[in-house]
Amino acid sequence: MAKDFFKEHNINYTEIDVGVDREKAEEIIKKSGQMGVPVIEINGEIIIGFDKKRISELLSISPS
Repeated sequence: MAKDFFKEHNINYTEIDVGVDREKAEEIIKKSGQMGVPVIEINGEIIIGFDKKRISELLSISPS
């Protein structure tokens, strides 16, 4: 859902497959304290899961 939302709003993002990249997985766990996905970081703020309202607020877009 997050990827679809970003594509719909033409938001560039970097996808990291934590199942393949263990170093990045450890980095995400340290930043978020969570092992779940998705973990979305926007301007240094960590969002666990797809929180459409919060993502929209941080990106200053309408959640539609």
